[in-house]
Amino acid sequence: MHDDIPLTTGRVRRVLDERVLPAVHGAAVPLEVAWNELPGEPIAPADGLALEYSPYAVGTPWGPAWGTTWFRLTGAVPADWAGRRVEIVADLGFDVNMPGFQCEGLVYRADGTPVKSINPRNQWVLVTESAEGGETVELYVEAAANPVLLDYHPFLPTEQGDILTSSSKPLYTTRRFDLTVFEPEVHELSLDLQVLLELQAELPEGPRRMRILQALDDALDALDLQRIPETAAAARAALAPALAAPADASAHRISAIGHAHIDSAWLWPVRETIRKVARTTSSIAELIDQTDDFLYGMSSAQQYAWVKEHRPEVWKRIVAAVAAGRFLPLGGMWVESDTVMPTGEALVRQFSQGQRFFREEFGIAPRGVWLPDSFGYSPALPQLMHRAGFEWFFTQKISWNQVNTFPHHTFLWEGIDGSQVFTHFPPMDTYNSRLSGEEVATASRKFRENRRATSSIAPVGWGDGGGGTTREMVGTAARLADLEGSARVAWEHPDDFFARARAELPSPPVWVGELYLELHRATLTSQHRTKQGNRRSEHLLVEAELWCSAAAIRTGAPYPYERLDALWQQVLLLQFHDILPGTSIAWVHREAVASYARVAAELEEIIRAALQALTGDGDVPLVANPAAARLGTVPAHGIAAATGHAAATRLTGSGDDWVLTNDLVSVTVSREGLVTSAVDLATGRDAIAPGREANLLQLHQDFPNMWDAWDVDRFYRNRVEDLRGVDAIDARVDPDGVARVTVRRSFSASTVEQTLELAPGSRTLAIAQSTDWHETEKFLKAAFPLDVRAEHTIAETQFGAQKRVTHTNTSWEAAKFETSMHRFVLVEEPGFGVALVNDSVYGYDTERVVADGQVTTTLRLSLLRAPRFPDPETDQGVQTHRYGLVIGTDLAGATEAGILLNQDERVVTGAREAAPLATVEGGAVLSSVKLADDRSGDLVARLYEPVGRRATARLRVDAPVSAAATATLLEEPLAGMEAAADGAFDLALSPFEVRTLRFTVGRG
Repeated sequence: MHDDIPLTTGRVRRVLDERVLPAVHGAAVPLEVAWNELPGEPIAPADGLALEYSPYAVGTPWGPAWGTTWFRLTGAVPADWAGRRVEIVADLGFDVNMPGFQCEGLVYRADGTPVKSINPRNQWVLVTESAEGGETVELYVEAAANPVLLDYHPFLPTEQGDILTSSSKPLYTTRRFDLTVFEPEVHELSLDLQVLLELQAELPEGPRRMRILQALDDALDALDLQRIPETAAAARAALAPALAAPADASAHRISAIGHAHIDSAWLWPVRETIRKVARTTSSIAELIDQTDDFLYGMSSAQQYAWVKEHRPEVWKRIVAAVAAGRFLPLGGMWVESDTVMPTGEALVRQFSQGQRFFREEFGIAPRGVWLPDSFGYSPALPQLMHRAGFEWFFTQKISWNQVNTFPHHTFLWEGIDGSQVFTHFPPMDTYNSRLSGEEVATASRKFRENRRATSSIAPVGWGDGGGGTTREMVGTAARLADLEGSARVAWEHPDDFFARARAELPSPPVWVGELYLELHRATLTSQHRTKQGNRRSEHLLVEAELWCSAAAIRTGAPYPYERLDALWQQVLLLQFHDILPGTSIAWVHREAVASYARVAAELEEIIRAALQALTGDGDVPLVANPAAARLGTVPAHGIAAATGHAAATRLTGSGDDWVLTNDLVSVTVSREGLVTSAVDLATGRDAIAPGREANLLQLHQDFPNMWDAWDVDRFYRNRVEDLRGVDAIDARVDPDGVARVTVRRSFSASTVEQTLELAPGSRTLAIAQSTDWHETEKFLKAAFPLDVRAEHTIAETQFGAQKRVTHTNTSWEAAKFETSMHRFVLVEEPGFGVALVNDSVYGYDTERVVADGQVTTTLRLSLLRAPRFPDPETDQGVQTHRYGLVIGTDLAGATEAGILLNQDERVVTGAREAAPLATVEGGAVLSSVKLADDRSGDLVARLYEPVGRRATARLRVDAPVSAAATATLLEEPLAGMEAAADGAFDLALSPFEVRTLRFTVGRG
């Protein structure tokens, strides 16, 4: 026979697109439309329904960027439509090539009941299943004119990303508001054709493919293109044998779960996310009502909480669907957060706040962590998931790697402490599946555990304003349930998938260490103010809990549970994986910075009140130390009388440089403000590489191939400018005994001022930097060439540290040319190490340098960027940093130096000192001290082993303890503990172990 495959497939494609799909909605009559364009922000639905409406003509432009327009639709069902299913088709001016990221709407009945959303690929609204004829129709559409920012030519700078700068010109033009007859047989035919057309494209040229093609030709021969509704049944009958052929016994199984990945902010502000969630969940509730087996999963307690607060009418439908077991809370976190930059305490609160919400609202505790889209995953996560009670982890983002293909899809992921969590990546490589033939075939073909396991997950639905799962996707799943040549598809709870996968893989492969995303590396630097606000807020929250706990137990002061919960929830929201990484529009980051300022102000007020309660009224100068490290004579977490300073740092100078010396180190600073020597006096070792200069600011051209705010590509290193020019420089010893060198520079359109500080008794050369940044597509680094032959860098992560090799032997190491840190990164040889500490930096790079046969290591801190998409003004203006060079240290010393740089002492006046409420001796760091979330009054203390070795520690509570127990991260008691004879609790910790302890205490 002749090869007629292209002829058949081209025929089917055109008939389906141009004849069958338009015929799904047959007879149509236009509705009467009226409108009201709001002049400002959105209003409550009840207020929208009560607006005054004026006539509107379809085809009239509507909607300036970020505006809201209410449309009223009225009409009557024609009498001759009796017995037919009637739907409205509403086209707001959609571009169907984009499933989301544009205008969208939520439809309400006249009584305020939500119906469903309308979206680019989901434009219908049910009026009646069976018309009587003559019934009146009155519906309202709350339409949002969200601008398209990620267009066909993506990543172009735009002012549309902030309501303060966006255009007032209408963006959209409606095409139709019609009352229509829904033709169910035509709809089913469209799905039959689509599924078989896509299936055959994935099959080899053999009997199955040929018979599908013949069935498609037979079906179109039976279809009268001028009488499609009347002949659709005959066409379907021709396709029925091809659709009835069962799948192979060994066919891959796809565990489908309805899904809509809705970013809590990204190319839209938080206020719009609230409405996106309401729209999507309305549509999903409607779809659940119209199906029997469809299941939908949604993560992020924050998004549920928004609906409950802002759209109670939608919340009722969610509650009912959850109770029916069809709407599944997933993930157990407050938001789908970034997991690389938040502190360990913040990740604990993501879990505790999320799980508490789900338990209180639904009586459900999700069993897995659902993070499909975060930009890499910290190696501390497995332990935190395990200790929070989670059983599994799901993501797919690592499939975006630029260079290396991840070797597993179902595996055990092992963290820095040895904890393991059962993990799955969907081989479909998407979290927005529509169950296309290509997606289903990809999942089956690429699944790396095919030898022993049978199934994978498919999150099904359009996200980010696309409306979630559609009836077409549900229909596709039904056809793929048992179809020859395809994987089998069934709706299934992820818990059930993971239980089956675990049974099939009793000894799964193991991946050890971070899940590094070989993409989006610049998210460690973009939007510095957001990152700075996060770091400061995290430390202030833990500090507020510390002093409030002490005040409550020592003085009976009320513990501000509600205020602290609300503040934590605000900070947790801002850790969402497109806010903290700096990849949202200007509006989002403007609001984030303002939110951090409000959080800081309220926490300062809470702290002041707690310290006042602890110290009483008086005029004695006192120092409150919130850090988990001794600060001079003030113990960790204690309040003591202020004392004098140690002997002042000495400052000497010559014509070429200044030398800053205390009892521990000696630092030489050139007249260019560069560090040419940093000597540990005990060993005589110079931390600076011979002939090199540290604290060298370097400016790179930074224009990645795509994803401007997200990406930095390796070639950025090819062009660099050393910033050596000096406008002014001076040196002095101030009355506090600190020697300081201040240098001012200008470059391009920017200026920078640095003050290098060496305090008495400190190993850290601290650098306070203020940059007035006005660059475009540039990357600012601070370079420190160190005379250390380091095989690894050791960077702080949550509750510990992670090692990364400094060489690039393989493509896996070479891809890690920009990596993450928290408060420090350390390089060391046996007996000598050097660390960089910081107060708001998360990215750094490493280079092995070989000169004259000697290997040295250069560390560079990533300070500022200037991408132009999605925020064209990213990081413009004054930016501040504090960082420092720790000379002659080890991992324990770097940990302490990082803590002290981030938690400043507080000078207060009062009547009395206050001993620490909880103290730790030995090889552990006290991470937090707080009262239990359940408001029992119990004290919760969390500590961790920071350097990766087995350790013993003693924890002492300075209050009467009547009961003690270890606990989960969610503060659930595990095993009781007995105190030693002196009242302390002896602990044995494994490397990087996090331990949560719970105490029943009396007034101390």
